[in-house]
Amino acid sequence: METRLDKARKDPESMKARILGAARRIFGDYGFHGTTMRMIAQDVGIDISTLHYHWGEKKALYEDVILDINKDLQKSLIDVERMIHGRPLAERMAIAIDVMTDYLFAHPEVSNLILLRYFGKTRHESSLDFKVPEFTGDIARSMELTRDPKNVSPRAVMEVLTVMNALHHFVSGENFFRPMTGLQRDDYIFAAKETLKFLLIPAFVQRNSGAV
Repeated sequence: METRLDKARKDPESMKARILGAARRIFGDYGFHGTTMRMIAQDVGIDISTLHYHWGEKKALYEDVILDINKDLQKSLIDVERMIHGRPLAERMAIAIDVMTDYLFAHPEVSNLILLRYFGKTRHESSLDFKVPEFTGDIARSMELTRDPKNVSPRAVMEVLTVMNALHHFVSGENFFRPMTGLQRDDYIFAAKETLKFLLIPAFVQRNSGAV
């Protein structure tokens, strides 16, 4: 049976897709507790009863936003893996940083929601969450930190989290960091990529130079 999320992803022009897009942005800006269904309805341009008709309660909509982001992240990582497979580590990391940085800047709500989940003082209690452990294992394997994505050492987990959190902070902190640099948005994104490559690639190439 098709879920509401399935229908929204299947038809990007549908009302459900419009609601999902607005919910992603607004939950990303304000978190679960700071967002109301009325805010989402106003953003879409519908009344709140129409919103409830299409998606039910706030908890259901928030959980579908998390599912939607997890699906998008998984697809992005699979696409990156196809691009970088078989290349040297430094080249793989440069491509992955470029692609994932572009993706996250195009969808800042992803970084915002992940960081809110990490650091927010109040969290939405749900059986659903971001698939951070699963994503961490896949990234660790791509970076030659493990052969088995289901068996990753604590050090490798920390190293992957360092990379991902650096990306998320440049994205989520854009409105704060970019005025400090005086850069236009495109230049800021380019500088973020180059800074990440400058700091991370040599460290990981050296870290893995003795890997078996």
